[in-house]
Amino acid sequence: MADFDSFLLDHASCEKKASGMAISMISHYPDKPELVKQMLNLAVEELNHFRDVIRLILEKKLTPGSDQKDDYIHRLHKAMDKGKEAYMLDRLLIASIVEARGAERFGMIARALPEDRDPKLKRFYLAITDSESRHYQLFLRLAETYFSETVITRRLDELLEIEAAIVRELPLRAALH
Repeated sequence: MADFDSFLLDHASCEKKASGMAISMISHYPDKPELVKQMLNLAVEELNHFRDVIRLILEKKLTPGSDQKDDYIHRLHKAMDKGKEAYMLDRLLIASIVEARGAERFGMIARALPEDRDPKLKRFYLAITDSESRHYQLFLRLAETYFSETVITRRLDELLEIEAAIVRELPLRAALH
């Protein structure tokens, strides 16, 4: 919160990347109509979030920055299984983990924002928190559409252990991840 401007800039970048990730999923899995439909809706929603955050940035007279490498995401992607079906499962589960962490962090931001100083900003972050929560559940539902519960649970547990190790090593900074 002490460097909220930096957080806003990072938030915008994350929303843009999330929209791109959803489009990428459509490109990689055009033969999965439910995934295509859901990712198209998600891409539009994430792009709307990007627009909303850019508006906040411009209202604060800040300049949107170029995208920076996100070590958290990069390291999670390095843990992905490269087999065709396993890769799809890992993409869905990692997206679910990232969205769940986003919901947690946006919720922390929403609670920390003083309502009396900027009620609009607080409402925005409460809404983003709800949205991210729906997104992580969407990715889990999509995984359940294509994979067995046993396979999902086993791999999700493995990925959560990997994620915990990554988080322990990340520096603290004014960013979503």
